[in-house]
Amino acid sequence: MRNNLRERLEFEGFSTEGAETSALARKMCENISFDIILADSAEGLADINLPFIILSRNNDIDSAVEAVRHGAVDFLTKPIDMNRLLKSIRKAIAPPPESASAPHAKPARQRNNAECNTIEPIVGKSDAIVHVRQLIEKVAQSEARVLITGENGTGKELVAKWLHCKSHRAEAPFVEVNCAAIPSELIESELFGHERGAFTSAIKQRKGKFEQADGGTLFMDEIGDMSLSAQAKVLRALQERKISRVGSDRDIEVDVRVIAATNKNLEKEIREGNFREDLYHRIGVILIKVPPLRERKGDVAILIDYFLESICREYNIPTKKIDAEAIAKLSDRRWSGNIRELRNIVERLVVLGNNPITKEDIESYC
Repeated sequence: MRNNLRERLEFEGFSTEGAETSALARKMCENISFDIILADSAEGLADINLPFIILSRNNDIDSAVEAVRHGAVDFLTKPIDMNRLLKSIRKAIAPPPESASAPHAKPARQRNNAECNTIEPIVGKSDAIVHVRQLIEKVAQSEARVLITGENGTGKELVAKWLHCKSHRAEAPFVEVNCAAIPSELIESELFGHERGAFTSAIKQRKGKFEQADGGTLFMDEIGDMSLSAQAKVLRALQERKISRVGSDRDIEVDVRVIAATNKNLEKEIREGNFREDLYHRIGVILIKVPPLRERKGDVAILIDYFLESICREYNIPTKKIDAEAIAKLSDRRWSGNIRELRNIVERLVVLGNNPITKEDIESYC
């Protein structure tokens, strides 16, 4: 139900996060500026200082009274009436009306800006990664389309997020789509949306990623895996700044900055007939190559320290140390999975290793 609610609310234009427990919700609220919480219990929510709505299986009056007594702004029973829920959310997060004497105040809902404040930094001091950070600073404020290349796990998505958050679009949506994870027959619907009845399972109208990202940034990850037919439609969208939903002949104007990423050699893909050359030149105005970890071994120790601190904080335990021999052992690895692999190994060592983490821990668990 939590996932279904997120999908419906994001279709309605809200940015959402999911938490399985109230403890996790409290932790997320420390880092993200939310406007409202939807929960099935008021337990642990009263002192978060955010409005909350209870969605309960209990439809008795005592449950409703108890929820309101704990501070709930509304109490809805399952199955949820979405129209009533949307009305309740909008009422709860609406800014107070301005009086003639009151100074102008922005509405509280600055979700994407708050998200930008919690993005992980691009860690490292090597020349290669310093160059990447410098390119981000130079390019972010422009409207130039950017193609980010690099192996899996190098941090291409993180580069895209920083490009968005340092741009004038930072308070608008940052929408991601993984072109490799979507079947070719569904990619057009995912990108451009569809009308009700456009195909067998299209039981309702749906906005695509281009519309969801209107005014902001669309990050197209693994664009090299997109079918040629979808590439042609993306090219049209970039050229004309218009899209049409599947099953519709009506054009919709969109204002989107596209940032693309791939782990493939697109020039080779063009030669082999798998990627359109005209689309390559459209998306690759600026090229940013994210180096693999084996080419920036001097950053391994810095990244280990960063991950130790952040993972231990996430686990709510004192930060573990790591000795010099263990760092040297890790620095000698090939890191085929790059930074993603390094983070996973550090997390494994936090859980299984001693304090300080030793060379023997590396040999035992890695």
